[in-house]
This record gives sequence, C-alpha cells and structure tokens, in this order.
Amino acid sequence: MPALLRNEAEVRAHLLDVLSYSVTLDLTRGEEGFRSTAVIRFGCVEPGAASFVDIEPGALLRVELNGRPLDPGTLDGNRLPLPALAAGNELLVEADMPYSRTAEGLHRFTDPADGEVYVYAACAPDLTPKVFACFDQPDLKAPFSFTVAAPEGWTVIGNGANGRLPDGRWRIDPIGAISTYLTTVVAGPLHAVRAEHDGIPLGLYARRSLAAELDREAGELFELTRASFDRLHELFEERYPFGGYDQVFLPELNWAAMESPGCVTFQDTMLFRSAPTDAQRVNRAVVVCHEMAHMWFGNLVTLAWWDDIWLNESFAEVLGYRIAAEATRYTGAWALFAAGHKGWGYDADQRPTTHRVAATGADSAAEALSNFDGISYAKGASALHQLMYLLGDQAFFAGVNAYFAEHRRGNAGLADFLAALTSADGPDVPGWADRWLRTTGVDTLRIEVEVEAGVEAEAGAGATGGAVTSAVLVNDGSRPHRVRIGVYEWAGGREGHGGAGRDGVRERDGAALVARRRLDAEVAPGGRTPLPELVGAPRAALLLPNDGDLTWARVRLDEHSAATVTASLSAVEDELGRAVLWEHLRDLTRGAELPAADYLRLVAAHLPAESSDSIVGAVLTFARDHVVARYLDPDQRPAALLLLGDAARAVLARPDAGRGLRIAALRGVIDTASGEGRRAELDGWLDGRDLPDGVDFDASLRWAALTRLAATGAADEARIAAELAADPSDTGELGAARARAALPDDAAKERAWQRLFTPDALAGPLLTATAEGFWRSGSPRGQQDYALRYFEEVPAAGQRGGAVAGALGHGLFPVGAAHPDTIRAAEACLARTDLTPSLRRHLADGLDDLRRALAHRR
Repeated sequence: MPALLRNEAEVRAHLLDVLSYSVTLDLTRGEEGFRSTAVIRFGCVEPGAASFVDIEPGALLRVELNGRPLDPGTLDGNRLPLPALAAGNELLVEADMPYSRTAEGLHRFTDPADGEVYVYAACAPDLTPKVFACFDQPDLKAPFSFTVAAPEGWTVIGNGANGRLPDGRWRIDPIGAISTYLTTVVAGPLHAVRAEHDGIPLGLYARRSLAAELDREAGELFELTRASFDRLHELFEERYPFGGYDQVFLPELNWAAMESPGCVTFQDTMLFRSAPTDAQRVNRAVVVCHEMAHMWFGNLVTLAWWDDIWLNESFAEVLGYRIAAEATRYTGAWALFAAGHKGWGYDADQRPTTHRVAATGADSAAEALSNFDGISYAKGASALHQLMYLLGDQAFFAGVNAYFAEHRRGNAGLADFLAALTSADGPDVPGWADRWLRTTGVDTLRIEVEVEAGVEAEAGAGATGGAVTSAVLVNDGSRPHRVRIGVYEWAGGREGHGGAGRDGVRERDGAALVARRRLDAEVAPGGRTPLPELVGAPRAALLLPNDGDLTWARVRLDEHSAATVTASLSAVEDELGRAVLWEHLRDLTRGAELPAADYLRLVAAHLPAESSDSIVGAVLTFARDHVVARYLDPDQRPAALLLLGDAARAVLARPDAGRGLRIAALRGVIDTASGEGRRAELDGWLDGRDLPDGVDFDASLRWAALTRLAATGAADEARIAAELAADPSDTGELGAARARAALPDDAAKERAWQRLFTPDALAGPLLTATAEGFWRSGSPRGQQDYALRYFEEVPAAGQRGGAVAGALGHGLFPVGAAHPDTIRAAEACLARTDLTPSLRRHLADGLDDLRRALAHRR
C-alpha cells in the first residue's frame, strides 16, 4: 500500500476541515473479520475539488458521498477517491475488514489459558485505515464516537465514557478533537479494577485469566497513576483534559504502551506473571509516567507531521524518568536510563543511518516511521534534559505552558515549541536547537589534567597523586554542553590495606569512591573550559565528566581516572555514577577501543559487588549478546560464558542481595550455562532440586532454563511439549516457540525457518520468539549457510508489515555471523531497490553491527 506523502497531506489539510466521525464496528461476524462503517462529516474550502479517504478493507461494500453512491471499484490500494466535494460533506464507508494477527489494526487474540477472545484497535501511525475509513494524518483532528456490537458477556471500552444502548450495543462517547492514530477500542470479557483521584475516574483492565495479577498489582499501579497526575498538575497549568483515565493491559501489543487519550494500552507482561526485578518495576513506573505525559505532549497538542514525532516521544521520555524519580518510590530511575536505555540512542547516533533529532525531512509517513528509534527517544530526551538544565525549570515550564495555551486541541511543530521557550533575556534557544536538534552524531567530553611533577600532595580525604597544576574540560564535538563534573575521592576503609592498583591507583578494603564535589561547567563546541576549582588541590581519584548524566555525549577519562575505574569501579558509591561509567565501558567496547577480553575482565572484577539490578541486567545482557556472541570467535565463547556465569553466581551468592538482584543474577546464570555440570544443574532446578535461595523458580525462569538446555542439545521436543502442557498460557506458547527454534538439529532448524518465512504461519509474538531462539544453536557452517540464505529471503518480509519487518529484519538478523561473505551478502541485499523503508533501516543497522563485530575479531 502506498504511504501518505507529506505534500499530499499538506494539500488535504488545506482543503478539508473534519468535523466528526461516527464509527460502527460489528465484532460478532466470526473469527476472521469484522464489519466497519464510518460516517465522516467534513467541510471543503474549495467546493468541486477532489480528495481521497484512507481505508484498507478486505471487501469494500458501500460508499456514499452526500447521499450519492460511489463505485467501490475505484479503490486504489488504500485510497478511495472522493470527487466533486461540496462545501459541507457527509461520507459513509462500509467495509468488511480482516482482523490483524500482528497488532496492526484491529487485533484478535484467543487466550490459550481459557479460550476467551479479546480484540483491540492498535491505531498507531499509519494503521487506523485497517480499522475504519479516515483521513489518516495527524493534523486532521476531529471528535470520534463509536458504536460497537460485541458478543454477550463482553465489555467494550475506548477513549471516552462507555455505556450500553437499548439494542445491547456499546457506545463510546467523544472526548473532543483528537488525531486518528490516537483512537482505540478494546473489547472482551475484561476484568476491571476502578478508583478515583482528584475528580478523575481511574480504571485498570486486563483479560480474565490475568485477574489475579491485575488485582495484585492494582495498588502500585494506582499509586503510580496518582503520583504522576499530582506531579504533572504541579508542572502544567492545564489540567488533564480527557475525562476518565483507563489503563488497559493487553496481549501481543507491539509497543510497551500506546498513549491513546483516556484509554492507555500497555503490554500485559507489565502485570508480571513471573517475579520481576527491581529494574522491571522501575521500567513500568517510567512507562506509566511516560504515557501520562503524552496526554499533554502529543494528545492535547499534536504534531503536524510525523517528522516531529521526536517531540512527542522525547518529551514523554524525559518526563517519564523525571517523574518516576521525583514523585514515586523509584528514585533511581535515571540509573536505568543511563545503564540500559541510553545506549540504544548512542548506538543509533553512531551508525551510517543516523539522522537529525528534528526536521528529518521525511517525505512519507513510512519514511518518518522508520525513524522511531533511539534517536527519537533517548537522544531527544537527553537533549530536552540538557535544555531543562540550561534554562532552569522555571523558564522551561513557563515556555511549555505557553505552548499548551497557544496550541491546545490543535497541532504544532518544532518552531512553535522553540518560540514558546524563547525569551528576550534568555539563552538563544533557536541557536541551541540548530546545534542540538539539526545535527547528527555524539560529541566527546574529556578532562585534561596536569599534575606537579615530583611533588606528592597530602592524601587528605583519600585523593592520590601530586597537586593539580592545570585542568581543562575539552569538547571534541559540535554542540555546546553544560555539564556536572564529579570529583570522586576515597572515603572510609582501611588505609593502604588493599595495596596498589594499576598506575599507582590505591585500592582500599571497605573504602568507597565518593563524589566530594560536583562542579558545573559549560563548554563551547570544540572548546576548552579551564577548571580552576581543581587547581592546587590533590589530584582526585576519579574525575567524571557528565556526572549525573545531564547531557548527550560520550566521555573519555583521563589516564589516572581510567586506572581508578579499572581497579575500583565497584567502589563508586553513586548508582548513577556507576551507570554512566558502565555505559562508557560499553561504548569503548562497541567501538573496539577496549578489547572484548578486557571488558569481560572488568565484568568479572566488578559486577559481583554491584547492588543495582538495572546495572547487573544491562551489563550481563551486553556481555552475553554482544561481546560473547558477536565479538569473540566461536572457540573463545565457552570460556567467556563460564566467566560471565561465575560473575552472575557471585552476585547470587551474596547474602545481602535482594530479591530483584537475585532474579537478575539467576537469569545470568541460566543464560550462560555451558558444560555438562552446569547443564545438570539446570536439569535439577527444572525438577525442583537444589533451587537457589530467595528466588521462586517460576515460569519465566523455567522457560529460560529449558531454552538453554534445548540450545545445548540437552532437551528435546518431547521435553518442550511436556513443559508446554504444564504451562498452557501464551507465556508458555512463546517459551515453547523460542525453545523449539533453539534446538540444534537440522530438522528443527528447517521447521523454524519455514515458519518464520511463511506468511501468516505465526502471529507476531510467536514470530519474534522464534527469531530470538533461532541463532542460539547450530554448527558454524550451518549458521553461515542460513545467514547467506537469510539475505535471499528477507526482502519479502517488508511487504508483511512493520511488525514482521522488525521481527525478521532486526530480531533474526545474523549478527553473530561476522564473516566477509556475510557482509558481502548484506551489502548486495541493501543494493536492492524493492526494500521497504523500515526493512532497509533494520538491515543497514544490522550490517553496521556485523562490521563492528568483524573489527573485533580481526
């Protein structure tokens, strides 16, 4: 289907004024599809002109424009021509529509736990025409009302208040003008928990088989919701504008959540069928706060075109972490951002496919949507975090409130946002935006330190080395930065007991590296800023540029600080400081500045003492999935996995480790298990023998263990089937799909491959799970053969939609096959002209990863 072009959207927005939608959905027509009828009332500023409406039907049944029939046969792809428009128009479009199996449109799900059926509309950008006829662009906002026929026993909810009509159908009331992509309808035998806060009705919904999980989590979810509303109402002058606030937890959703006003949808994995880590709870809190921030940024004021999507997502992202840290119990939320999320953006911004944060110049919706990435989220959030720091909260939120007041219920773009933030006596915000939002790449910040030769200063509070004679903050990039520099010194412990580390860095038993001072500094593009506060004092053990993670930049440590980190990273007291340093080491390793073996040695030395499961999870994931699986040759991997497993075991064995930390460590132990002894241990745990203390060996851990055994040839199809019989849930189905794909025998590999590349053979999550398991086993020769075959077959995946393109283009990309033949095959594939924008982006990013892996191996 052709994607909407920017110039087409501009013409249609000039021509049309959409007044209202009345949508009728009949969900009682069987398993394959539903009946959709849309009545759209709209004006036209040029009577007699022509336009088009968007729809992707199974069968287009009836079209009437101002009472006169139009020929359904004029439908061209997803566009229905509308000739000879009047000044005022009423359009009726009736169609039979197929249900989605990939959560792109109206998705239908049958719960394997009890056979109940649920449907929901995933009307993200470019998907609403799969549900009903509409003018699908963000700047044609209108009120929506829905009437829904549903099976008896179902509940139907949506953006507005719901109720039953005399004929038994459900109605959903309009909530004011919103964009088409923000509409949703959810239907099924839903379990509900309700509350109220500050005059706002609150609802939580989930499928019936997750009623116990929803009831268990409702208290914390309402606590997060109330705290988020209170904090946002302190920051924003405009109160929440959409009536009630429902949060619905759904299966098979492609995104963590979707900000549909009044009816926010979340992946129901956030109800935690298995025990979560602290990091998972922090992440859920951030997502709850993120989606609520969208009610203002994105919903009250909406972008005019998709290349400003960054403003929606970046603003919600920075406020999500900030509100979670400031207003909820999850005060360490920023450490999760630094250790686990920000690297997504750093990686994207160092690839050949990098793009500007704003004003990307995307000419089509499809092109713009391919840039829903770490730049739109993590980099944009970091840019806004930096702007808040630069302007101060008072000026920043005064501008934001002016922006809301000027554009409420309408559309706006970057220029409008910058104008609202600009004041006569403040910083040059448009100039800042030119350098920050209209450029690409990551700057590098470092501190150059000179110490008086031959003179040892008094150690004082634990600093080492001579007196500092010169200290300069250096910016090797193109943007101005305002940063905080952490001056870390030793505190506590037994003086000198630990001996000397590398380059004379002192190690101390029981000592901590504490930020004794934090210096604010500004540095111009390519500039050098003296740091006189450091001159004359003893050299600190560690100087950390970007302490507090307040800007978007790589850091490079001075030689002495780097030696301190190598010897004593685990002694850094501040969790966010450790997160910044672990991300620094990850970036060095990814760029082959730090050898893979050296990174693994740092993991072995410092991870066992780590207290943050956000950091433990992020470090183990990168070490396992990147360093071992990509950067090392196959014959080096068993020893590396043993090293990682030992580090995870050390965390697990700590008597002071909390439940979340134990879960993160146990996952690491399972995922790195190799050798007969470790496999026998997993066998014992699955049989209930010698289980680790303090952790329930629940469904998530059981499936992880069985998948690892399957990948090593220690479990077969019969054992997978038996586990699925004991866990016949959708979680069990996903675990079984992942384990079956991980089986190493040729027949199992070919079965998995055929299911991956046969259209409609697997629903979206099963496709993703199968892709996740596929490369976990197989001989080097067999994997190389499949890698070359991959580039022959994957181009067709783009025509199966964005979810499939992501599962196969990203999830199945053979990143571990770092061989010149693989790179040549990838380059040849990318030379094709028939790749969709999203698939091309995934493949280009995968090729970049292959080249980086090959650089390590060489």
